[in-house]
Amino acid sequence: MTPAAESPSGLVVVDKPGGWTSFDVVARMRRLAGTRRVGHAGTLDPMATGVLVIGVGKATRLLGHLALTGKVYEATVRLGETTSTDDAEGEPLVSTAADGLDEDAVRAALEAFRGEITQVPPQISAIKVDGKRSYARARAGETVELASRTVTVSRLDLGAVRRHDGLLDLDVEIACSSGTYIRSIARDLGEALGVGGHLTGLRRTAVGPYTLDEARTLEQLVDNLEMLPLDRAVALGFPRVDVEADDARRFVHGIRLPAAGLGPGPVGVFGPGGELLALAEDRAGELRSLCVFVG
Repeated sequence: MTPAAESPSGLVVVDKPGGWTSFDVVARMRRLAGTRRVGHAGTLDPMATGVLVIGVGKATRLLGHLALTGKVYEATVRLGETTSTDDAEGEPLVSTAADGLDEDAVRAALEAFRGEITQVPPQISAIKVDGKRSYARARAGETVELASRTVTVSRLDLGAVRRHDGLLDLDVEIACSSGTYIRSIARDLGEALGVGGHLTGLRRTAVGPYTLDEARTLEQLVDNLEMLPLDRAVALGFPRVDVEADDARRFVHGIRLPAAGLGPGPVGVFGPGGELLALAEDRAGELRSLCVFVG
């Protein structure tokens, strides 16, 4: 009997459409790839569009590590109105005239959101509180006390500024660490300026090294399921260490190697022929495997 062909493995960089949840995209990709072994690295809100990294087959092992990489967003913040979800999908709460705000005052307020900052996640978020998602508790009428978290905003650039109907819309580009809520920045910026604020548009343009240049729409993927092979995905997403044949054999059988010295975080380990062996990290002076892709 001919053995069944192994399911394909790799990363798919999807340009997520607005109105879709990340799980909606995963469900579509399961049908396109013909396997249930599909996941995503870093959730995008339904309103948001842009880069959603999908792992298929063995590439699902990478997703937890890719989710921790930096992100880049293009966003529109509306000053002068708060909402129940801190974005345009929520119910309007309080309106305060903001079109008279001086642009210099806005720029000065943005300074507080650069660098290492502390923020409280939105009530409508996937954070678990006593085993239940915050959004589920909030939609059931509960007021959820969420702990503040420290995140890093490495870049926050102000683009176009538009005034209309008592409101002030700001286009911003944000490069930030994993776990940063752009909705919280919009909310807190509005509060700092005394007029309230929320997010009206969000597009993720990069997750680590994966950008919109590599992204494909779902319609394009129906016609051609472009998948980044596992070895190339790891080489793009992580530092690389190449080992000789003897060390390669030892490593895939669980024997640790001397530390690679490439700094904290995962590294891709490749054999003498350029084949991907494993994802690993330096710990206590040794290179230890996190997940092995051969054998």
